[in-house]
Amino acid sequence: MTLRDELLKSIWHAFTALDVDKSGKVSKSQLKVLSHNLCTVMKIPHDPVALEEHFKDDDEGPVSNQGYMPYLNKFILDKVTDNFDRQDFNRMCWTLCSRKNLDQSQLFISNEDAFKIWCIFNFLSEDRYPLIIVTEEIEYFLRKLTEAMGGSWVEERFEDYKLQLNCKQQCLNAWELIILVGSGHFSKGMDIQTLSMGISEVYQELILDVLKQGYMMKKGHKRKNWTERWFMLKPNSISYYVGEDLAEKKGDIILDGNCTVEPLPDKEGKKCLFFIKSSQKSFEISVSDKKKKQEWIQAIQTCVNLLRQDRPAPHRESRQKRRDLRLKQQADQEELELRMRELQTANEVKQLELENMRKALEEAAANAAEEERRRLQTQTELQDRYRMDLEREKMVRQQMEEQVAQKSTELEQYLQRVRELEDMYRRLEDALEDERHARQDEEAVRRLQARLLEEEAMKRAELEQIHLRQQRAISETEAEKQELEKERLAKENALQAAMKQLEQLEQDRQGALEQYQTVVRKLEDATNNTKSWKHKVAEHEGLLRLIQPGSKGQQMITNWGPAAFSDAELSLRQKKWQESKNQATQAQ
Repeated sequence: MTLRDELLKSIWHAFTALDVDKSGKVSKSQLKVLSHNLCTVMKIPHDPVALEEHFKDDDEGPVSNQGYMPYLNKFILDKVTDNFDRQDFNRMCWTLCSRKNLDQSQLFISNEDAFKIWCIFNFLSEDRYPLIIVTEEIEYFLRKLTEAMGGSWVEERFEDYKLQLNCKQQCLNAWELIILVGSGHFSKGMDIQTLSMGISEVYQELILDVLKQGYMMKKGHKRKNWTERWFMLKPNSISYYVGEDLAEKKGDIILDGNCTVEPLPDKEGKKCLFFIKSSQKSFEISVSDKKKKQEWIQAIQTCVNLLRQDRPAPHRESRQKRRDLRLKQQADQEELELRMRELQTANEVKQLELENMRKALEEAAANAAEEERRRLQTQTELQDRYRMDLEREKMVRQQMEEQVAQKSTELEQYLQRVRELEDMYRRLEDALEDERHARQDEEAVRRLQARLLEEEAMKRAELEQIHLRQQRAISETEAEKQELEKERLAKENALQAAMKQLEQLEQDRQGALEQYQTVVRKLEDATNNTKSWKHKVAEHEGLLRLIQPGSKGQQMITNWGPAAFSDAELSLRQKKWQESKNQATQAQ
């Protein structure tokens, strides 16, 4: 697997994590941030102008994976070199995808261990998307993990799990693999620390290409003293550190095809020595026992042999072999299925040919039977035809005799009809004569009707004249009626006005009467006052007799007091009042 393929797997996880709604598309702003982070981690010059040009807003909506791949290939992957820290790259992609997909509460392992399992998944997964790890690779990883933890592989437990897996999908994604390992299903009886150490060891071997590591004594080049160092063997180098925490690196031993490794005899109080000769320097190494000495010599010699043959690391080579074997098995299976389909097709063709032959034989037998039936039917039809011809001749003879008798009968009927026609002709002439007389009578009646119609037209004209006179009379009556109605309305209006005047006069009379009563009361009060004063004067000064003129006649008493009007004035006022009353009555 090339560097591009390895990087694409981690980038695929980051891209799918940004696809929140699982539509296969990611917003352009998120892709810009992802691209910038990728360039930063992989130490690639970042070109914001090219980025903006590629993601310019010439269309609507987010960008799909297929739309992002051209930019990723052209501006990032084509420029990448192997001079960046892959762990930083993987951690950046892990940070993007783990927040969305990983539930830490379900796991017994730390986030760091989950990250290492995720990297192992990317290493062992198939080169197709979406990324999955097949059953064979799951078994390989679990075996490695069990060996690293110092446990024994239980084949029956994995077989049971394989049956469950086959019932579902025969593969796992990255998060399912993390849950499988993190839930402790295959590490029962092991503590969490042992499981974490096993994951780290497998991670170092498969991801960091650490083929062997451990403490050994190294002889110095200058002071020639022996110092304990932590050695880490990789396919093309041996690095040594102060401690196994890898905090301080002291140097590297570069391996190539010209390097040699040889055992040395014990000397200077040191045992289990061996000698490493590289193109630059030579190193003397001492280990604790012969077993480790043999293991280190064999491991280093294996790396040198691989470098001479230009082959990858053993675990990478074995992974490629497994993949090639799976591809071959898949191709063989597809070829077998193809051959089975071809055999099945050929069998179906043979079956079809046999069926066609059987149908042809059945059809030939049916045709022969049909031919025999037609021959018998033809013979029967000929016999029936001869018999029918004889019967037809007899029937023709009988019909001719019947026709002769019928012709004689028709002749007699014709003569009878001639006689009937002559009689009918005579009756027709009589009917025509009667019709002529009837037409004459009809003509006379028609003339009489015409005369009656003329008389009726004259009478109608007279009636129309009478009707016109009546209409005029009615119109005049209507006019008079309208005038009378107008006079009646005028009289009614005058009557209403007189009634209003009468009511007004009545109100005036009532007012005058009230005034009169008021004056009478005042007069009585004044009279009483006068009498009281006169009585008082009489009491104090004596009786006084006023001198008044003598009476000349009968005095008149009115509403205004004695002798207010003369008789003539009173008569005149009565006359005027009577005249106004008569006028009001006429107006009504």
